Amino acid sequence: MEYPDFRHIPSAPGANGEPRYIDALAALGTVRVYPKNTIFIQEGDKSDQLYVVLSGKLRVFLADGKGNEITIDILGPDQYLGEMALEGEPRSASVMTMEPSSLSVIERSQFRQFFSTNPEAAYGLYLALVRRARNLTRNVGGLALLDVYGRIARLLLDNAIEESGCLVVEERITQQEIAKRVGASRETVSRILTDLREGNYITIEDNRIKIRQPLPKRW
Repeated sequence: MEYPDFRHIPSAPGANGEPRYIDALAALGTVRVYPKNTIFIQEGDKSDQLYVVLSGKLRVFLADGKGNEITIDILGPDQYLGEMALEGEPRSASVMTMEPSSLSVIERSQFRQFFSTNPEAAYGLYLALVRRARNLTRNVGGLALLDVYGRIARLLLDNAIEESGCLVVEERITQQEIAKRVGASRETVSRILTDLREGNYITIEDNRIKIRQPLPKRW
C-alpha cells in the first residue's frame, strides 16, 4: 500500500483544530459504520487498532460493573482514539456511539508505517496527546476539587458559545449525560438545573441550555 507524503498534505486545520494529516491517516483504514448506542471498544479488551472518527459522536467512559459510569471524553469528526492500545496493553476505557457513526479503522502496522514516513504527522500526534492529557488533568482536578454544582457550571461554560446576546450550549445534552460527565446522580443534576432555571440563570428548550446571565460562583 502506498502511504501519503505528509509534506503534500494541506496544512490547514480541520473542524476540531487538528492538522489535515488526520484525513491522510483515515484514508488508509477500513470504514466501518456503527448504529447509535453501540459499544465497539470495551475496557480491558486487547486490540491493536486505531480509529479515526469520520462522522457521528462517541462517548469514552469508565464503568464499575454496578451500573455506575463516568464520561471521560466526547469525540467527533476529525478526532481519533485508540492510540494507547498500540503499545500492546488492554483498552483503558470503553467507547460507545452516541449517534450513528462512521469510523476508519487503522491497523497498527499501517499506523507505524505512516508515521515513520511522515515525521511531521508524528509531531502533530504528540501535540494532540499533550492537549488530551491537559484536558484529562483538568477534568480530574475538577472531580477532586469542585463540588457537583461547580462541575456542572464548568461543563456548561466549557461547551457554550455566544449566540444572540447569551451563551448557548450547542450540544443537546440530557440530564443523564450531564450526570455521567460530572460524576453525579441524575437526580442531583436535575435539582441543580431546576434551581438555576428558577433563578433565571438558564432556560432549557429541547435539551438545549441557554445561559441568560453569569452563573453564581457557588450554589
